[in-house]
Amino acid sequence: MEDYGLLSLVPPVLTVILAMWTRNIVVSLGLGVFSGSMILTAYNPFAATLDLIETRIFVEISTPSNIQIIFTMMAIGGFIKLLEESGGAKAFARGMTRLISNAKRAQFSTWVSGLAIFFTDSGNALIIGPLFRPIFRELKICKEKLAYILDSTASPICILIPFIGWGAYIMGLIEQAYIDSGLTEPSLTVLVNVIPYQFYAILTLASVLFFILGGRDFGPMRKAQEQYQLDEDVEPLIQGTEDTTPPISLFVVPLTILLGLIAGLLTWYAMKDELTSIHVRSTLTIAYIAASLACAYLTYKHQRTSLNDSLNTFVKGTETMVFVVIILILAWSLSSVVKDLGTAETLSVLVGQGINPSVLPALVFLLGAVISLATGSSWGTFAILMALAVPVAHSIGAPMYLTVAAVLSGGLFGDHTSPISDTTVLASIGADCPHIDHVTTQFYYALVAGSVAFVTFLIAGIYPTPFIVFPALVVLFIAIQVINRNYGAVTATTSTESKLSI
Repeated sequence: MEDYGLLSLVPPVLTVILAMWTRNIVVSLGLGVFSGSMILTAYNPFAATLDLIETRIFVEISTPSNIQIIFTMMAIGGFIKLLEESGGAKAFARGMTRLISNAKRAQFSTWVSGLAIFFTDSGNALIIGPLFRPIFRELKICKEKLAYILDSTASPICILIPFIGWGAYIMGLIEQAYIDSGLTEPSLTVLVNVIPYQFYAILTLASVLFFILGGRDFGPMRKAQEQYQLDEDVEPLIQGTEDTTPPISLFVVPLTILLGLIAGLLTWYAMKDELTSIHVRSTLTIAYIAASLACAYLTYKHQRTSLNDSLNTFVKGTETMVFVVIILILAWSLSSVVKDLGTAETLSVLVGQGINPSVLPALVFLLGAVISLATGSSWGTFAILMALAVPVAHSIGAPMYLTVAAVLSGGLFGDHTSPISDTTVLASIGADCPHIDHVTTQFYYALVAGSVAFVTFLIAGIYPTPFIVFPALVVLFIAIQVINRNYGAVTATTSTESKLSI
């Protein structure tokens, strides 16, 4: 293979720069791949265009494993749309509101609801937010706090679940990166082993709970809460809507079928020693289609929604995955280009000359955070970095699971703090909170979890054990207690004698 030297760095570097400048992942990935094709075809634009379409995009689409991933993603999108339209998730969240009698319970119930609506990061805020808004108003809890809880239980819980859209997408990136690196470990095995190292997601979910239990706010959130309590214009709770709430079975039954089939089929394959990537994808597809059929039947039974309408809803859900599929195809194409250019080998030589392999995961975490913060896209960041970080980690002997987790954690951290992230915007909408207020109040809370995550990646690079997450949680808890004691104040009402009814 021809040695392209530093030229091999052009596609990934150009992709990162364009992503941060244009904030458009599709354009950035596309131009990054095209630049690689230009180098491979001796700067012939016509030949480069043919290489881009025929050798990259068409080949990646026609690869059996890739088309399986695309089909699985479509099935997941259809199910999510059906479940949202049926009102089942809304019924579950509304049921959670019955547990509320004070401010801590209101925030805790929102947190639990966010964990339960794990199948969609975008739907999380729009389902839960409107239900809890009147309760937060009654208890004088500021909108910024609701937006923070919504945003902090959307992507962080989704990224920890292997069998939803996030998992299917990430496994597609991991599988391609492993193939390019000459590694053969199944992508599901990798993703499951990576879960304990996803420090930012775990710490963010825990930090929400720690702040709720502490009952204090600090920084801009404290000022927002103090100002909100001074406002006497509190809107009354909405009454008399209970009888229109869909039955919770619309949520429980499809989800039970989904989880039951996934657990049953994966166990069956594992017992036969045949738990390969294609079996994982077929399991997900079968489970999501079966759950969709159950959801369609239940909406017909309870709401008289025709099966034809349910099919149309399912198809609309598959359409929501088109953008994600485009990113996946371009990410695979970028991976193909950098492999042919020998980018990983060049990077490994450059990195190996000045960086200890144990430090690589922490650096990847920081780079992922910067890219995601600038672009507002965690998935785009995963697509850019996975193709680079995995081969480099393999070449220099860095902890592989930890490096993959650093890609995911870094992308998630940047996305969580980015004002242009779709989940950040949706959290503002769900909480009916001014967007800039949500961004500024959440940033300091996210920074606490992000700082502990960075230090944990540094330590884990030297002592790569999944159990390090437990002392990290202890450190996070202590850090929050210190912050609350020195900079926090009890600003939200901890109890109320108001009679709450939804």
